[in-house]
Amino acid sequence: MTTRLSRSEVAILKRLAPRFVTFEGIDGSGKSTLIEELSGWLKEASIAFLRTREPGGTRLGEQLRELLLDPSFTPMNHQAEVMLYSASRAQLVQEIIRPAMNRGMWVLADRYTDATLAYQGYGRGMDRKALERIQEWATGGLQPHLTVLLDCEVMIASRRMSGRKEKEDRIEQEDRDFHQRVRDGYLKLARATPERFLVLDGSRALDKVRANFQRQFIAALRRSYDGEQQTSNASLAVGANGRTTES
Repeated sequence: MTTRLSRSEVAILKRLAPRFVTFEGIDGSGKSTLIEELSGWLKEASIAFLRTREPGGTRLGEQLRELLLDPSFTPMNHQAEVMLYSASRAQLVQEIIRPAMNRGMWVLADRYTDATLAYQGYGRGMDRKALERIQEWATGGLQPHLTVLLDCEVMIASRRMSGRKEKEDRIEQEDRDFHQRVRDGYLKLARATPERFLVLDGSRALDKVRANFQRQFIAALRRSYDGEQQTSNASLAVGANGRTTES
């Protein structure tokens, strides 16, 4: 059940320009729970939004998702894996994400470019600079306003996954060391761009994770709104100082 926002928190959501928010973390970290939480808040505030996922989100992307996650395609060439994920992402940006943002909608994405850097870069040990160039090309340079990273201990995430009814997909079947490298990679990415990342402890109990998310996410939005206001006021001041008067 989604937690309720206060009136002031709803007001912050309404004042902000639409945001592109991505959710990252190893499988079992709790991404879906927080996407559901934010979706509930946006509904409560009557704000238009769109939810999507990677790989997938489009007709082409969903077909690629089946290929990428099917254990029968193990082993898969690492370069081929990157290209398939990137193809799904390129289609998603062009067909879904950019049009939604142009219509003034919030976009909530379960994974984005950071996933490739974490899984293929740190997990597989591939050239991260090359991966960054490929992602820049595939997305046209589109970056999220905010990335919520659920940092979760691998053992805890594995226990959560074992309680699900679905069979493990190709990536979930990777060994514990792989998932630890991915987790460590995500944290390195967050440290490299702290202004974009909101890192939460996904190892805690669900109710505590949700409460922490609400507190930190709203705080991040307040800072973002304050920054936008300062930029707007500075622009107005420059415009006013640049005016000339006729005699």
